[in-house]
Amino acid sequence: MLCLMRHQRLLSLSLSRASTRFYGSPSSSDGSEIPKDTYRAPAVRIPTIKKLQEIARQNYLDISDDEMTAYRDHMVKLAKSYDVIDSLKEPTLPVKYPRTPGYRPSKEENPLNAWYWRCDVKGAETGKLQGKTFAVKDNIPVAGVPMMDGSYVLEGYVPEYDATIVTRILDEGARILGKGSNEDMCFSAGSFTSVKGPIRNPHRITHMSGGSTSGCSAAIMSGDVDMALGGDQGGSIRIPSSWCGHVALKPTYGLIPYTGILQIDHTIDTPGPMTKNVFDCALLLEVIAGYDGGLDERQPVNLTVPEYTKELSTKLPGIRVGIVKEGFGLEVSEADVDKMVKKAAFQLVVLGAKVEEVSIPAHHDGHHLLLAILLEGSHHLMMAGNAGPGTQTRGFYPTSLIDALHRGYRTRGNDMSHILKTVFLLGEVLKQDYGGRYYAKAQNLSRDLEKTFDKVFEDYDVLIMPTVPYKAPKLPSTSITIPETYKAALSMVSNTAPCNASGHPALTINTGFSDGLPVGMMIVGKKFDESTVLKVAYAYEKLRDKIESS
Repeated sequence: MLCLMRHQRLLSLSLSRASTRFYGSPSSSDGSEIPKDTYRAPAVRIPTIKKLQEIARQNYLDISDDEMTAYRDHMVKLAKSYDVIDSLKEPTLPVKYPRTPGYRPSKEENPLNAWYWRCDVKGAETGKLQGKTFAVKDNIPVAGVPMMDGSYVLEGYVPEYDATIVTRILDEGARILGKGSNEDMCFSAGSFTSVKGPIRNPHRITHMSGGSTSGCSAAIMSGDVDMALGGDQGGSIRIPSSWCGHVALKPTYGLIPYTGILQIDHTIDTPGPMTKNVFDCALLLEVIAGYDGGLDERQPVNLTVPEYTKELSTKLPGIRVGIVKEGFGLEVSEADVDKMVKKAAFQLVVLGAKVEEVSIPAHHDGHHLLLAILLEGSHHLMMAGNAGPGTQTRGFYPTSLIDALHRGYRTRGNDMSHILKTVFLLGEVLKQDYGGRYYAKAQNLSRDLEKTFDKVFEDYDVLIMPTVPYKAPKLPSTSITIPETYKAALSMVSNTAPCNASGHPALTINTGFSDGLPVGMMIVGKKFDESTVLKVAYAYEKLRDKIESS
C-alpha cells in the first residue's frame, strides 16, 4: 500500500513535469498560463469491461463484474504513467551522414532483382572502407531509406535511425548504394518468396541466388557493389554466398552488434560481412565487430577485436583441419559438391596443414534444434509485434519498427508467405498447448551441441564441410505446391544451421564451378577465433587462384 501511495505522488509530480515538456513553455505568447487540465489524448486506452472479461477468459481467469470494475478503475490510474512515458523524448541511434530517400529501381536497372531500393549514402571522407561500395540487407535499417524486409507486412516503413553496423561502415568511408532484396521476413533460404519477385543467380538467371540475404550476394557477383552487410539466422549469409560464389562469414554469436536490426530470435541473430574475397572480409570484420556500449546484450563486455587483415597468411604450418563426415553424403547431397569440397580441403596439406576426417554425430541434431528455437522465438519476437531485443533485457528497442510490425501483421497477415503462415500457426499452437517447453529444451540442448563442438576443437583448429550439400537449383515455377515451397525454401540448411545453434563462426568460400554453378566450402572455427578461420580461407583462396591461373 505504501508503495502504491508513493507511486501516485511520484506520478502526479511526473505528470506536471511531463506537461511542461510536452507543451513547451507553461505560458502562451500573450503571457497567459496554459490550464493544467487542458486535454491531451491518452497514450494507452483501457478497454471496456466486456473486452477485459474476454481477455480474462482467454487467460483462464474467472473474474466477477464487480472485481473487474475495480481492476479497470485502477488500470485507468496506472495508464497515466504511460502518458508520462509517451511525452518524454526517446533516445535513439545516431544518423551522422546526409542522404536522400532514393528510389525503387526499374527492371532495366535491376535485371537480377537484387535491389529492393537504390540510394546513395556517402560516409566519411577517409577510413578503412574508403572507396568501397555497399549493399545492405533489407532487414538492417538505414535512416530515411524505405525498408520492407521482403514482405508486405513492413511495406511503407521508413526507419529514422541507422543500425550500429551501418554507422560503423559509414564512419570508415563506405558508400551505401542501396538495400538488397531478401526473402519474406527472412524466412527462406531460397530466393523466391520476396514479394517484389525472385532474385536471380548472376551465373545462371534461371536459378536461385540463395537466401535469405539474396540480393546482396547477387549485387556483389554482378559487380554492382564491393561488399554487403548481411544477417544469418540459419545460413542466410552463407547459403547465397555459396550459390553465388563469393566469401561471407557468419561470425561468433555476439562478436558483431545486432543493435537496431529486425530480429528473428535474440539468441541466434548474427550480422556479418559479405565480400568478393577473404581480405575484404577480414577488413570489413575489423570495422563492424566490437562492443556496442551495452546496447546489445548478446555481446560480452570484455570483447576485443584484433586486426584480422594483419593475421592473414598464405602458409598453414601446424594447422589441424577436420573434415566433418556428417556434412557429406546427405540425402540431399550432390556427389560433385562432396567431391570438390573434399578435394579443396585436402589441398591444404600443400600449405602445411594436417587434414583428416572426423565424426561429429551431433552435427545432425543441429538443424532440428535451430528449427525449434527459431520457430517459437520468431513467433514471440516478430509476430507478437516485438521487434526489439525481446523483453527483460537492457539495450536499444526500435519502437518505430515495433509499431510497424504490430500494424503490419494485423493488416497484411494474409499476404504472408506459406512459410510465415505456418510459423505463425505452429508457433501459436506450441505456445498455447505446450507453454514453450520445447523452445526451452532446444535451448538447453544447443548448449550441449556447443560443448560437443568445443570438445572437437581441442584436437582441430578448423572444421570443413560443404556449405550447401547441393548446387543452386532452378527458381520454382508458378505451379509450385505448398509442400514443394517448403522444400525449395528450407532443404539446404543441414550444414549451416548447426553453427547458428552452437554460436561458432563459419565462413564460406568458393571452391570452383560444377556445371557452371559455384560450389562453396564452409570453414568452421572456435568461438571468437575468426582470425584462424580467415587465415585458412585466405591461404586456400591464394592456392586456388594459383592453381586456376596455371
